[in-house]
Amino acid sequence: MTTNTPAWKTEKPTAIIVLADGTTIEGKGCGATGMVQAEICFNTAITGYQEILTDPSYAGQVVTFTFPHIGNVGANDEDQEMLEAGKSDGAVGAVFKADITNPSNYRSAQHLDEWLKSRGIIAMSGIDTRALTNLIREKGLANCVIAHNADGKFDLDDLKAKAKEWSGLEGLDLAKTVGHGQDKPWSEKPWVWDEGYSDSNEAKYHIVAMDFGVKRNILRLMAGLGCKVTVLPATATAEEVLAHKPDGVFLSNGPGDPAATGEYSVKVIQDILKTDIPVFGICLGHQMLALALGAKTTKMHQGHHGANHPVKDHTTNKVEIVSMNHGFAVDADTFPAGVIETHVSLFDGSNCGLRVEGKPVFSVQHHPEASPGPQDSHYLFTRFLNLIKESKGEALVNEA
Repeated sequence: MTTNTPAWKTEKPTAIIVLADGTTIEGKGCGATGMVQAEICFNTAITGYQEILTDPSYAGQVVTFTFPHIGNVGANDEDQEMLEAGKSDGAVGAVFKADITNPSNYRSAQHLDEWLKSRGIIAMSGIDTRALTNLIREKGLANCVIAHNADGKFDLDDLKAKAKEWSGLEGLDLAKTVGHGQDKPWSEKPWVWDEGYSDSNEAKYHIVAMDFGVKRNILRLMAGLGCKVTVLPATATAEEVLAHKPDGVFLSNGPGDPAATGEYSVKVIQDILKTDIPVFGICLGHQMLALALGAKTTKMHQGHHGANHPVKDHTTNKVEIVSMNHGFAVDADTFPAGVIETHVSLFDGSNCGLRVEGKPVFSVQHHPEASPGPQDSHYLFTRFLNLIKESKGEALVNEA
């Protein structure tokens, strides 16, 4: 008689997750060894695990992958989203159903397990990820501890105490941790099949990007539209931003509680909004813009993490399938006069975009750059470009 029991279950477990409520989940350790406190979430994308794990918006989180087979693409230097190649900010842990698959892709340069070790990401496999996902859906995003020890020895009481005592992401500013600490020029354009990445040789417009944890593909898409991009740290002042004489200002994605990051960034954004410079925000940048306009943000029950989220753009009346990664949301009921909701999630009705009447200012909660995910919302970068062109009295280009 054959069974589907994972081989590790006949041995001593070498990894463990302990939730703040004491729930304990055992599995087979992989990736780095050690222990870390974090918030556990789930991601429903079926591809792009390397981009997900290097997305700075996942800082302080353990990602449970609902897709069962992870690793077949291996890992390489091109598929990471962290701005600085040497930094390991991003997800601190990962959970898989099956053992990591051996790579079988011409672009693979490293086995995923070795890549996880090199980045200090603690991982585990051999667990029922469907049950864990349902638990998060029922009880909400949970604080936890994930630990990996090759000899299988764990102090369970200590791990339970650490999971329970961790303060969580609410009230936590992580943008200064994951962001780039100094001015950085960016010229790399999007990846092209059989060519890889190339640099933009000519740039007609200059965009300043405030780095709360920016993803590389966002910067690539702006460079691909003929823009010079200068990345400034999250703590940059309005004077430092405006000193670059930008044609547009971009507010990036990032991790942590927007209200905490807003303690130093809201005033900066408000000063920028006093000018007529076009402004575009994504994810945390959307939340920062909303706070600067007088709206409020809230912690979500389970968050949105995946590449299959339907969002409606009220400005076009079209529905797009988009990538999302956020555990906080803007409360559209708190929008002041003159701030219009432009996008909404068709999963739960939460706000996914805004614009300011009479000003070239807009933002979205989802990730139009994808990486990974569908490219339905790439047009938003052209929308930003058109705001810049309009401010200069130039002819607009088609968003499609």
